[in-house]
Amino acid sequence: MKVRASVDGLRIGSHRHRAGGSRAGLLVGVVVLLTEFSSHTTSAQAQSALPPVTVEAPAQRSRPARASEQSSRRMQAARRQAARNPAPTPPTLSERAAAEAAAQQAAKLGYRAMPSATTLRSGASPLDTSQAVNVVPEQVLKDQLPRNIDDALINVSGVTQTNTLAGSQDAVIRRGFGDNRDGSIMRNGMPLVQGRSFNPAVESVEVLKGPASLLYGIMDPGGIINTISKRPELYQHGSVTLLGSAFSASKTGADGLLDVTGPIGDQGLAYRFIGYGVSEDYWRNFGRHREMLIAPSLAWYGQDTTVQLNYEHREFIYPFDRGTAFNPVTKAPLAVPATRRLDEPFNNTWGTSDLIQASVEHRFNQDWKLYAGYSYNTETFSANQLRITGINFTTGNETRSNDGTRGSLSNVSYGTSYISGGFWLGNMRNELVFGGDGQYRTIYRDSLIRQATPAINIYNPVYGLIGPGTTVSNSDSAQTDKLGQWSLFVQDTLHLTDRLALVGGVRYMDYDQIAGRGKPFVTNTNVSQDKVLPLGGAIFKLTDQVSLYASYTQSLKPNSTIAPIGVVIDSNVAPEEGVSYETGVKFDLNKRISGTLAFYDLDKKNVQTTKTNSAGIVELHTVGRARSRGVELDVTGRLTDSWALIGSYGYTDARVTASEDLTLLGKKLQNVALNTASLYLVYDFGTALPGQLRVGGGARYVGDRPGDSINSFFLPSYVVADVFATYETKYQSTPVIYQFNVKNLFDTVYYPSAVNNLNVAIGDARRVSLSATVKF
Repeated sequence: MKVRASVDGLRIGSHRHRAGGSRAGLLVGVVVLLTEFSSHTTSAQAQSALPPVTVEAPAQRSRPARASEQSSRRMQAARRQAARNPAPTPPTLSERAAAEAAAQQAAKLGYRAMPSATTLRSGASPLDTSQAVNVVPEQVLKDQLPRNIDDALINVSGVTQTNTLAGSQDAVIRRGFGDNRDGSIMRNGMPLVQGRSFNPAVESVEVLKGPASLLYGIMDPGGIINTISKRPELYQHGSVTLLGSAFSASKTGADGLLDVTGPIGDQGLAYRFIGYGVSEDYWRNFGRHREMLIAPSLAWYGQDTTVQLNYEHREFIYPFDRGTAFNPVTKAPLAVPATRRLDEPFNNTWGTSDLIQASVEHRFNQDWKLYAGYSYNTETFSANQLRITGINFTTGNETRSNDGTRGSLSNVSYGTSYISGGFWLGNMRNELVFGGDGQYRTIYRDSLIRQATPAINIYNPVYGLIGPGTTVSNSDSAQTDKLGQWSLFVQDTLHLTDRLALVGGVRYMDYDQIAGRGKPFVTNTNVSQDKVLPLGGAIFKLTDQVSLYASYTQSLKPNSTIAPIGVVIDSNVAPEEGVSYETGVKFDLNKRISGTLAFYDLDKKNVQTTKTNSAGIVELHTVGRARSRGVELDVTGRLTDSWALIGSYGYTDARVTASEDLTLLGKKLQNVALNTASLYLVYDFGTALPGQLRVGGGARYVGDRPGDSINSFFLPSYVVADVFATYETKYQSTPVIYQFNVKNLFDTVYYPSAVNNLNVAIGDARRVSLSATVKF
């Protein structure tokens, strides 16, 4: 009888034994025999290939049970050894998530910036796209502690502020175009109507530059701003932060933030809860800011499917502050301290906002995935708006109107679904995005208060002699703007070679808009149209880390008005249309530092203008035209293992190129700076100290800007510097982070935007804050 080795067991004679407990003992025996055999060979033989081995079976013994007893003892010994040294168990979902988060932390500290898939409706790398996307990463927001979207966007080129409605609305100009309530602010790629979009539930901010109507529908041509939510995570952790702040010795405040997340069970379900509250004095002579936010969210991370559900509820009250005034003769600001307000202590905005979003992403295979999302956002607010109507800059006499708004309501319901993936057409790879969306948006102002009030001398003011207005103007009330749009869109990136790709896309859009005001209601806009919008582009990758791109994009925004103008805007009135040509270079060097250098030429036609005819009637015309040309550079990332930076430069030449009103022809666009720049550097001391110390700072520059449409006065240029330091240590075994921030380090008085010379916003004074964060 012979013993032969087998692939999945042993044969003894004609019987086959399954690999198992007995296999271990028999294999040990074979190894011993092979070892004894090899000890009798020469060195040369040992180095050559061994021939097949045939071993005679040992002779039978008188007590055959002993062999089985020995095998049993060997199996028991092996089991005891396995118990002492168990095989490693695979990591749980929570352990894997914690490991991935730890691996990403170093990149975040280095300001690594990658856009969210919701911004471009795909997971494509920025190097493989034909439009510029600028990202303000999570760690930049943690370091700089911006208080609103304007603060966050100081890091992005070509961005300035416009009319914020006395600090109650986000109002961002991109590449020369933009306004408050222009539909350009998103949360996770879905539109918002709430006045202020930035809060502690936001993880990062992204800007898609240029016309974005192919992906987002009705839009101004400057681009969209996408705020990305913090998401539930599959490992348990959290933090509590307490922050104290001061504008001056008597202007103090406090913030509190709770952020906790973790798994629910072990099947991929996770939760997150964010709670935030702030109460602080306004930096000027009166006013207070109070705000509360609760933001619970759930997520399920399946093998091929991810489901997200998030909710935000916010309550707020903050000063309604129109700022100061500029002398139309001297072009200088009113000669009073910057802290002196021109209104009354009752000038406030207060209200609530709610946001609910749900999304599902399902991956069919390695190439194709489906995304579907729904968002509903609503905000109600009221405001006391004592309005400046005139100032005698010699005597200080200020005339005012005691205005207000009651029962304001804004809401937007939005849904989108699209499929993205790749396929081969011959030897050419296609990356396709195809889908549709629909939204219905309402902006409504119920009661508008218009009331005369006594004048005040702003050089020697006596506040508190009047109260909020109560007289409702029916002709100004019931201000309504309703917009509905429904669209289909497709975009394809055709890779002709490994280096060269062409981009093409089209959106078909159908929209309706009704706007007007008054009790009884008077319709001033009634539009129903459709439109096809194309997109084209090319991408040439010089290397895997550098690409050139060029694009042609369009945008569309219907003309509308709530004000009576003697004629109703209908489908005979052409909508505003934007056309942009853009080219540039993108880079992502060693996955450490990334950026974009862009050159663009953007033209907007059918800009709405008005003119009074010979009979004294105001007529609407859409023959205006505006053009913006510029250069933008944005860089973010890690210079060395210790140094990180985020910086930008923007040159924006934006002006009116056609207008029936010759006073506007050739004029620069209001609130648009010719030059903007920013640079922030951070140094990480690493392990050189007992804890982890990071220090950083930088400055932003904004050039002079026209304060009104006819360029009768200009807001002066300014430089504002900020610094911060964070120190992470441990108290016993608990991580603690201390952070010190100074905003507006040199207490610069600056003017970020203007509505006219009587409504000029003033930037915040120096603010010092110190926070402590306990992580668990």
